[in-house]
Amino acid sequence: MSNPQQLRYSKEHEWLSVAEDGVSTVGITEHAANALGDVVFVQLPEVGDTVTAGESCGELESTKSVSELYAPVTGEITEVNQDVVDDPSLVNSAPFEGGWLFKVRVTDEPGDLLSADEYTAYTVG
Repeated sequence: MSNPQQLRYSKEHEWLSVAEDGVSTVGITEHAANALGDVVFVQLPEVGDTVTAGESCGELESTKSVSELYAPVTGEITEVNQDVVDDPSLVNSAPFEGGWLFKVRVTDEPGDLLSADEYTAYTVG
């Protein structure tokens, strides 16, 4: 399992892209996707919603369980990935590409986001 170096990671297993014009893309990591199993339903925040770092903002349902989706940063949702809502298996097949979940205009970022190497060390534990 390889975590892209250009991303940052939360301890709740979300990834966050570097902000472009203040907007970052959010998804779950390959580690989380593998732990969940086959994702069959995705509930995402709506465009215009405000999310708060560390708080639940959606759900991922798999054949094994239901898991909360946590916002890695605070901000306003600018886009959701309708492809993932229509085909939740993208979360498993392409967690860092087509399986992204939403985009957020970042207003506050916690100081505890991890680098790819730190996240890898965290998940290997």
